[in-house]
Amino acid sequence: MEKTAFDGFALAAGLCLAEENGKVSCQACAHACVIADGARGVCGARFNSNGTLHAPSGYVAALAADPVEKKPFYHFHPGALTLSFGMPGCNFSCRFCQNHELSQNLRAGGPDLPVSAVTPEKIAGAAVSAGAAIIVSTYNEPFISCEWGKEVFIAARAKGLKTAFVSNGFASEKSARYIMPFLDACNIDLKCFSDRTYREIIGGRLEPVLDTIRLMWEAGVWVEVTTLVIPDLNDSDAELAQTAGFCAGISPEMPWHVTAFHPACNMRDKGRTPAATLARAAGIGRKAGLKYVYTGNIAGGQQDTLCPHCHARAIERDGFAVVSRAVTAGGCCAACGGNIAGRFSPV
Repeated sequence: MEKTAFDGFALAAGLCLAEENGKVSCQACAHACVIADGARGVCGARFNSNGTLHAPSGYVAALAADPVEKKPFYHFHPGALTLSFGMPGCNFSCRFCQNHELSQNLRAGGPDLPVSAVTPEKIAGAAVSAGAAIIVSTYNEPFISCEWGKEVFIAARAKGLKTAFVSNGFASEKSARYIMPFLDACNIDLKCFSDRTYREIIGGRLEPVLDTIRLMWEAGVWVEVTTLVIPDLNDSDAELAQTAGFCAGISPEMPWHVTAFHPACNMRDKGRTPAATLARAAGIGRKAGLKYVYTGNIAGGQQDTLCPHCHARAIERDGFAVVSRAVTAGGCCAACGGNIAGRFSPV
């Protein structure tokens, strides 16, 4: 097994099962990798050393303050500042990855990224110092470092902070249930509604992602779904309707973000997503019954939150900034008193 600069930070993983002949079964995601001694899982970040599964811990490769709208979360404490952290590695190999420098670094054999050793308490303290209200595990796939995320979130909650994942949703049921007691919100990428595309272009399967979305919503974790709309891959009316219909079938109050693709990673032969395509996708989402549909990664998108009862502008946004808000801390429209789904803080 080729060593990486990050291996020295790894600690014994909790999400695993012992197998015969020194092998371990990783339970962090739906790949359920059975890993021989000296080998790595699909993600490249979790590895077997002398019959013990090791998982990333004790460092960050990215740590930054961001508006919560950038994640994107539009109904989870709108206007709040987050402290976001991430590590190298991912359990998917999306050809169109928009953040491949970090998430695909281990798989691509890229250069070692600079990392910083840090404790959960220091991350939580940095969030408080920055004025952040939420700590978010993002930039790469958080489920591959689920044990580390849990420790960070315990420290965050001790300081009164909220917690969130930005994830591809390819979790095992065991890992989802492991993190949910410490998780307030999750934005999940539902990349398409084709199992074939998941297998051939993304490196996973569709059904586990659907299961994670359903499980988290039913457990009371606030869930928003994002679909990167890619020309000639997942932008047909039929597939967008399937994606929107699935979300609406769980709850019409689940926000759906349809965002614009730009050429990246190993998919540079396609052009950017036209604004008209995103507008069409948003219309399909509303027709499916979704109350809150947003378009992103494009100028002049549909960013404002409208009250589903009186259609007043409840939250006005300019880019990632909240310009005005007419929603009470209890989630009621200031104009008509109707409920607006989400988690809201006092203004």
